[in-house]
Amino acid sequence: MELRLDGKVALVTGGSRGIGLQIARVYAEAGAKLMITSRKAEACEKAAASIDGEVAWAPSNVGKLDDAERVIDATLDRFGALDILVNNAATNPYAGPAIDVDLPRWEKTISVNLTAPMFWTQLAWRRAMKKGGGVVINLSSVGGLATSPILGVYDVTKAALIHLTMQLAAELAPQVRVNAIAPGLIKTDFARVLWDEGRGEKVAKAYPLGRLGETQDIAGAALFLASESGSWITGQTLVLDGGGLVAFKTVA
Repeated sequence: MELRLDGKVALVTGGSRGIGLQIARVYAEAGAKLMITSRKAEACEKAAASIDGEVAWAPSNVGKLDDAERVIDATLDRFGALDILVNNAATNPYAGPAIDVDLPRWEKTISVNLTAPMFWTQLAWRRAMKKGGGVVINLSSVGGLATSPILGVYDVTKAALIHLTMQLAAELAPQVRVNAIAPGLIKTDFARVLWDEGRGEKVAKAYPLGRLGETQDIAGAALFLASESGSWITGQTLVLDGGGLVAFKTVA
């Protein structure tokens, strides 16, 4: 079965590296036209040059509504449509017990990881998808389904994103399907502190499938959810974690 996105226009936030870039590449290979955005213009330009296909780019701070409006308008001006929105951009400025977080880092994490997906989706809905239909894919995390001694603030936003996915799926149907992907530990620069210097080997041993995730694992799922093969799926969170959540737990 070949999954195709011919004639579709996709916008990927955080699209200049890691999971976002791999999703953009896979979408382009499947025939979609792409708009990628991230904070730095140089990174966007370099990423776009690495993708075969019709690709545009625009820098943005996803947490700023003015930037969201500008990028979505640029997408519509360039391609005349917006069929797929991938809310991938995320941040994690704080590590430690949630109870000790300071207000600025709490607010930044919520702004990028939760507020941005809400309002990028709102703009996409109002300016394109309400009339033309579409697909929204939110990048959550298995952290949103568990607790953590050091990533609690990040995980709270990802848990909220899962609920936001269900809420918007109910509200925007049948024109728009909204789903989420919840990755486990993926070998990206964003998560490097969790897997570099041998730490990833210990995590991989705890996964029933015996390895960490790769960006292509997530991109393949994002392609399926955006394609016609996923056309009867909405409001769902697809967990991609090598079986981590179902691994046997031992008590020391």
